[in-house]
Amino acid sequence: MTTLPAPLRPTAERLLGDRLELAERFVALLAEQGPERGLIGPREVERLWERHLLNCALMVDAIEPGTRTLADVGSGAGLPGVVIAIARPELQVTLIETMQRRTTWLEEVDAELDLGLEVVRARAEELHGRRTFEVVTARAVAALDKLARWTLPLVQEEGVLLAMKGSSAAEEVEKAQKVLAKLGGVDPTITRYGRGEVEVPTTVVQVRRRPKASRKGDARG
Repeated sequence: MTTLPAPLRPTAERLLGDRLELAERFVALLAEQGPERGLIGPREVERLWERHLLNCALMVDAIEPGTRTLADVGSGAGLPGVVIAIARPELQVTLIETMQRRTTWLEEVDAELDLGLEVVRARAEELHGRRTFEVVTARAVAALDKLARWTLPLVQEEGVLLAMKGSSAAEEVEKAQKVLAKLGGVDPTITRYGRGEVEVPTTVVQVRRRPKASRKGDARG
């Protein structure tokens, strides 16, 4: 049930390397406790590897080498934050989640897998002006225009927002253009990772936050 399917092993090994065993333990925890704790639906157990674990692990292909800090907003079951922490142990990963039962789960996972995570129970907006990160990630949290209001203020200057999206990515980017510009978000791009490796590639919208100095004179109207 939670065994890594053989066709997916090469991708898992590429992304997770010698930390694949940690990922297997995380999948086992999700399968065992996820449904009963309201973290994933019962039907998701059968497809944890491709639809969840590897779908999230492919995000590391979007993270630039040398990145040190990353925050995952709306971490929920730890997707993608915990998976990224497993795949990229050099990152300082902060998980931001509002629900107590979910932060409790994330703290238990951190203790079980010894990942060195920071778990913060808060709404993203509560951290505006207090915390910034080189990379901020989010998966299935909200439409991009709303998500940008929550997350872009957490992205440091010249850092990036990486939002996992589905087939509506291009439409969401179009609708969010004014909001992104107002918040200093520039050059939104859509990239699909995992083509030829997984059945459903991971679609990531990347938005870079430009320095404040280059925003002077921006029109508000």
